[in-house]
Amino acid sequence: MKTRLVQNGIFTLVEDVTTALTPPSQGFYWIDAGIEDLELLQPLFHLHDLAVEDCLSEEEQRPKIEFYDSHYFIVINSIRFDDEEIFLRALNLFLSKHVIITVTRQKINELRALKPFLWEEEVNSADRFLYHLVDLVVDNYVAVGDRIEAKIEKLEEDILMATKKSHLNEIIGLRSEILWLKKVLVPQRDVIGTLGKKELRLIDHQLQKYFGDIYENAVKIVDTFDTLRDLMGNLREAYQSSLANRANDIMRVFTALTTIFMPLTFITGVFGMNFDNILGLHLTEHGDEFVLAFMGVLGIAMYVLFRKKEWL
Repeated sequence: MKTRLVQNGIFTLVEDVTTALTPPSQGFYWIDAGIEDLELLQPLFHLHDLAVEDCLSEEEQRPKIEFYDSHYFIVINSIRFDDEEIFLRALNLFLSKHVIITVTRQKINELRALKPFLWEEEVNSADRFLYHLVDLVVDNYVAVGDRIEAKIEKLEEDILMATKKSHLNEIIGLRSEILWLKKVLVPQRDVIGTLGKKELRLIDHQLQKYFGDIYENAVKIVDTFDTLRDLMGNLREAYQSSLANRANDIMRVFTALTTIFMPLTFITGVFGMNFDNILGLHLTEHGDEFVLAFMGVLGIAMYVLFRKKEWL
């Protein structure tokens, strides 16, 4: 657990967390904590039992916002995509007037990327810290959406070039990830909408307009993942269509080969019969070479004809 005093975007490390109990003359305190630190933090900052219980729960928490007397409890989900699987990591936030507590089980990239923004914008209040953090989280969803769209386009190109059985597993896996993610996006959008619209005493009224801008981006993200879900359906249809076309191509080749060999089989069948009086059997002493040459010319001629008619 780390406790920092943030004043105009400048961080000062505080050794004793109890220092944060007293409002600073300027700025606010940011307590970056783990799940195990809640046992100490709960009695100090009077964190609500239900909120702490949600943090400690092993079950996946949906994004939400809850209002208590001295603080707000907010749950949002950070996203990470490693080209194979989508990972969501819960980011639990306790917001009060001069303190913001972030509680996570794993490292959250947005928390590490936040510091330069705070310094550049000279952030001096806990609610503005919350704004920049939520903005980074939403921007990351946009980036992940772009990467998933690029992956879908690449997968579609691969399917059209050379369909493989592994493509179906990729389609099913990615589509399941998108559908699962959709269940999180809608409540997260609603949480951001609440921050931007509802009258909240711990968030500056002017700042709520900026939360409204993030909300518009969150709405676009929901629409984007709706589109991605539809694209996955189209991709599966393209996969099945490609398999059908491939099967048709194989059958066309087999049919052409069978057709080419039919007259050759007929010729060998006639001259291979166990009879002495067959027309042309004793026409020349080089009859076997003549028949083989004729069969070869006939096969080549039929192949050229099929190619000309684009049957092969």
